[in-house]
Amino acid sequence: MDFLAYLINGLSLGSIYAIIALGYTMVYGIAKMLNFAHGDVIMVGGYVIFVAVSNMGLPPVLSVILAMVLCTILGITIEKIAYKPLRNAASSLAVLITAIGVSYFLQNAALLIFGSNPKTFTSVVSLQTIKLFDGRITISGETIVTIISCIIIMAGLILFINKTKAGQAMLAVSEDKGAAQLMGINVNATISLTFAIGSALAAIAGALLCSAYPQLTPYTGSMPGIKAFVAAVFGGIGSIPGAFIGGIILGIIEILSKAYISSKLSDAIVFAVLIIVLLVKPTGILGKKIQEKV
Repeated sequence: MDFLAYLINGLSLGSIYAIIALGYTMVYGIAKMLNFAHGDVIMVGGYVIFVAVSNMGLPPVLSVILAMVLCTILGITIEKIAYKPLRNAASSLAVLITAIGVSYFLQNAALLIFGSNPKTFTSVVSLQTIKLFDGRITISGETIVTIISCIIIMAGLILFINKTKAGQAMLAVSEDKGAAQLMGINVNATISLTFAIGSALAAIAGALLCSAYPQLTPYTGSMPGIKAFVAAVFGGIGSIPGAFIGGIILGIIEILSKAYISSKLSDAIVFAVLIIVLLVKPTGILGKKIQEKV
């Protein structure tokens, strides 16, 4: 029974990683950028919900919607100011350094506004806990909502990419920006839409993460963001199903490592598994090998 309980907790944590990883994989797959500030957008979403619920008295649902709107605006602003001027930079290192700079900027802005003391986050989930097997296994409402939300978001993104005009434009831009522009696709608007969707997902991930682990600090999104990036690479960065699978596997590995090996070594084990997988399959589980044109 303990193993089943750990597995459910792993699915819950993995679902959070998967939602965050979906934002990473969309931005990389379409804009070919590693947005390392993505984890800090999660933190911003958490603080927006905290202020909306605690100070403004808004209902949890409206607070999450407000966080999604503000994080969407933040994501588009970051792309316009920090990343767009570097889109044609000779080296991708410039974009990477800029992303790290944006990450530190958001963290320090949160430190100035909210301070370093942890805030107690009120869960946005009102679903009751479910007990199975005469109470030997307890599944929290947060766990149920997180897993269901992750599945719905992944399915919705796949349908959006494959069935809508905007989604087809994203696929075209991901293949060849120049050719897509010649075909009449607005590349700038498509990339902005990608950042908007990724940032909205970050707000949802922030709500679910802080509901499951109700301590909010300016560094709340930092480590989950890194692990979600690992999940995206693990599953095959650029692949939406890959991000989902990578996130779930990563969450299960982390929880089982904490339970059966060592809570102090769990992070090291997660990264060690990533190294082993990449040695065997460098493109990740569902990643495709890219043929370089000469």
